[in-house]
Amino acid sequence: MSPTYHNLGDHTETIQIDFDPTVVSYAELLDVFWSSHNPAMPPFSRQYMSIVFYHNEDQRMLAVETKEREAARLGTEIYTEIVPASGFTLAEAYHQKYRLRGRSDLMSEFSAMYPDDGDFVASTAAARVNGYVGGYGSCESLQEEIPTLGLPEAAGDRLFKSVCGSGY
Repeated sequence: MSPTYHNLGDHTETIQIDFDPTVVSYAELLDVFWSSHNPAMPPFSRQYMSIVFYHNEDQRMLAVETKEREAARLGTEIYTEIVPASGFTLAEAYHQKYRLRGRSDLMSEFSAMYPDDGDFVASTAAARVNGYVGGYGSCESLQEEIPTLGLPEAAGDRLFKSVCGSGY
C-alpha cells in the first residue's frame, strides 16, 4: 500500500534528512531531534509517534545511547522507537513545502524556476524559503541567504519583509 495523508496504514509521518557528515554529524542531528519535541509523551497514534530510523550499526548505537541519555536526563520513560530504515515515501505534492505553497506571490516565482513539481519538491532553495516562511531561521541568516535562492530582487524583498517586517 502507498500511504496517503488520509490512509497511512502502518506508516508514520516523518522526515528524511540527507546530510553531509563533514558539515553536521549524526550526533548533532540527534541532539536537534531530542531537543525539538517531548519524547516522554506517549504517542496518541502511530501517525504521530516519535521515531528514529538508522541506516547502519553506528547510527543505531548512537541513537540508543542518546535515547538512554534523554531518559536519564528527564528521569522518565522515553517512548521514541529506534528502528532500521526500510524505505521512505514522499508525502503528496500538496504537503511538500506546505508553508511556501500558501504564499502565492512567492510560489509564482518558484513555479517559474521549477515548472516540474518534482524539481520544486527536490529544491533546496524552496526548502529553505519554506522554513523561513514557517518561522524558522533568523532575519540575519535570511538576509545573507536571499542572494543564493535564485529569486528576483523584488521577490527577495517581499520574502524578507514578510518574514522580518522591514526592508532588506
